[in-house]
Amino acid sequence: MCELLGMSANVPTDICFSFTSLIKRGGDKGPHKDGWGITFYEGKGCRTFKDPQPCSYSPIAKMVQEYPIKSKAVVAHIRQANRGGVALENTHPFTRELWGKNWTFAHNGQLTDYEQLPTGLFQPVGATDSEYAFCYLINQLHQKYPNKPDDDLQLFNFIKQCANELSKLGVFNMLLSDGQYVFAYCTTNLHWITRKAPFGKAKLIDEDVEIDFQKHTTPDDVVTIISTLPLTSNEVWHKLQKGEAILFKNGEVIQSSWF
Repeated sequence: MCELLGMSANVPTDICFSFTSLIKRGGDKGPHKDGWGITFYEGKGCRTFKDPQPCSYSPIAKMVQEYPIKSKAVVAHIRQANRGGVALENTHPFTRELWGKNWTFAHNGQLTDYEQLPTGLFQPVGATDSEYAFCYLINQLHQKYPNKPDDDLQLFNFIKQCANELSKLGVFNMLLSDGQYVFAYCTTNLHWITRKAPFGKAKLIDEDVEIDFQKHTTPDDVVTIISTLPLTSNEVWHKLQKGEAILFKNGEVIQSSWF
């Protein structure tokens, strides 16, 4: 299956260290050779880099790895194709506009009967079950709330309900962001870690790379990384349970619940 990577931070932060590990899993030390993508939020905008080629050998991925783009919310994905061929239009993450915001989505898993999902105005461009699921989710939000609700936790709870319905169709691990929040939902594998003062050192599992975060942070920094599997060998990662959803904002857990 595919792998996910996300970040939520209280200050603009680069994700180069974690992305270095993800790259190795994309066709080198892992089977996820069917494309990759990453979206960085910057203010009200977002920039996305995608390539249907294996990220381990992608010049674009190498550029992203070495270019310290600062962001408070990131969603990334490496693909092992099952629904839909290897093509740019089938490469995650996917983005749609709703309520004047760019919503970005990435999925790990495999769904059945997804073509029956009502997507309304939000039609899939590619042929993946993931994009169908995303269009269904955004359409449900649009139908339920023609205008953005004032209560963000109310919105979070409705997204959980939609994710719960999608999980009935198969394996559904996902990351969703509007640039302010990062929402994580798990049915099989998804892990997270929050780094804050006092910062220490971390060593990647997939590459011989170590970093001392204390040299690159301030005492007020808070950064959470979400990943399908842990990326470092010397830190304690938290595993989401089946049916668990967590909402992150500025690197902190805002709400967590099980279905």
